[in-house]
Amino acid sequence: MNRTGILKCCAAAAIAGAALLFTFGKRDDFGLGRTMEIAVNMMRELSLYFVDEVDPDKLLEGAAQGMVSHLDPYTEYLSEAEMSDFDVMTTGKYGGVGSLIRKKGDYVIFAQPYKDSPADKAGLRIGDKILAIDGEDAKGFTTEEVSKRMRGAPGTTFRITVERLLGGRHETLTLRRERIAIPGVPYAGWAAEGIGYIQHSDFTEGCYDDMRSAIDRLRREGDLRGLVLDYRGNGGGILQEAVKILSMFVPKGTEVVTTKGRTEGKSFRTSSEPILPDLPLAVLVNGNTASAAEIVAGALQDLDRAVVIGQRSFGKGLVQTTRPLGYNAYLKLTTAKYYIPSGRCIQAVDYSRAQEGSVREVPDSLIREYATRGGRKVYDGGGIMPDVRMEPEYSSRFAVTLYLMGFIEDFGDRYMQTRPDKRVDSRTFALTDADYEEFVRFMADKEVPYESETRRALEALRKAAENDRYGAIADEVEALEGQLRDDTQTNLETYRNEIVEMIENDIVLRHHYAAGVIEHNLADDPEIRRAVAILDNPEEYARIVTSQDTQRK
Repeated sequence: MNRTGILKCCAAAAIAGAALLFTFGKRDDFGLGRTMEIAVNMMRELSLYFVDEVDPDKLLEGAAQGMVSHLDPYTEYLSEAEMSDFDVMTTGKYGGVGSLIRKKGDYVIFAQPYKDSPADKAGLRIGDKILAIDGEDAKGFTTEEVSKRMRGAPGTTFRITVERLLGGRHETLTLRRERIAIPGVPYAGWAAEGIGYIQHSDFTEGCYDDMRSAIDRLRREGDLRGLVLDYRGNGGGILQEAVKILSMFVPKGTEVVTTKGRTEGKSFRTSSEPILPDLPLAVLVNGNTASAAEIVAGALQDLDRAVVIGQRSFGKGLVQTTRPLGYNAYLKLTTAKYYIPSGRCIQAVDYSRAQEGSVREVPDSLIREYATRGGRKVYDGGGIMPDVRMEPEYSSRFAVTLYLMGFIEDFGDRYMQTRPDKRVDSRTFALTDADYEEFVRFMADKEVPYESETRRALEALRKAAENDRYGAIADEVEALEGQLRDDTQTNLETYRNEIVEMIENDIVLRHHYAAGVIEHNLADDPEIRRAVAILDNPEEYARIVTSQDTQRK
């Protein structure tokens, strides 16, 4: 390792240690000073004497990860390289051409150009293959390598050679990078007559403006009698954006969230007059609704201002702050907890999860009762419990496997190639039986590494029976395995409805972008239908927000 790397590594640790000692000097924290000196010495010794060359950046990252590993899942070290991704996550903006990409064979192809992005304006479409970038052959490039070459400072240009999906011709284009803003509100429309629907996907910088524009457009288009706010899958983001969004629905000066930490606490109140102070609202949540999205849903519930529908939310009620560490590296650390108007904290009692998006079972003794503004009972223990609980819908592993392996998109490419002039209506498009039979034939020579849960269970039972020397049971299990049909062709029929939905979404996406896919699924979404039914029934809506307690667990 060169001397500069060693000095950079040790200097960073020493500076951090000195800063900490200065900060906590009044506490006479001998233990902190001792551990910082040991850390610096250890990094120096490893850098100088370890048998193999040591990368100082990796050494520092490993030490940093170790320091935060016993805290919570959200406190982490962000290197200079990782900060660009963090900025995109918080601002929703980056310099590039505005398209998702994916690997297909030896090349990377365009997977989803965003509407009105440089890629879209250049006429690039899903399935177009990237052959070269600035004259460099792109065969064998990974998606990361392609992404790195396409991103850059807004206003700069690069040349890209593509093979068109439709027609197969080769074209060389000059693309100008722009500041790409990923919209926080990908869709706003009508779920039913008089019932507006807004899907809000994240709380990045400026999402309040997106939400306000969506509401204003709906009010111009028709008589808005109720509004569905969809926060399913919204992982949160900037707290201040959540407060501003709440200001559209509750009186000015309403306390909607407070933060409490070791050093300070802060109260956040709405600062403007509401534009929809009395409009009936339904808020959709699920196990992946988190953070700022939970603040909006929970505050509206606590203030008896909306009916919350779906499944218990994720349970992330922690405030993260970034602190500079030098050399353009940062520490993202938890500094406080969120508390919504009833006084409850939405943070899950247990940081771990039984499965993604679900809170572990919370003992009754750890759940506390709170009251909404109107006196309804609500509870803490993790996340927001909906007023109207609905069972989640899951896709089969087989259908998900087809999607992850790219078979759905590959068939979409083929569908477009054979029907280049077909017109698709986002709301009414439906795959025909003949179309699906074409997909089945398309899959005839494809290998799908899928094993049903039933076959897995039978295999485990067979092995257990053999180990326990229960020969008769083993024979019966073998007979059951012989009767089980979970081959690809059988599964294509068993899970037909789910697969059809995925194919339809892929084809609609190619004609109408992401907004078209959302619109396509509105009519068949059970939670949206339930929300519409409640908003269309003033008596039921009033009963829920005035007298219905949420379930305890």
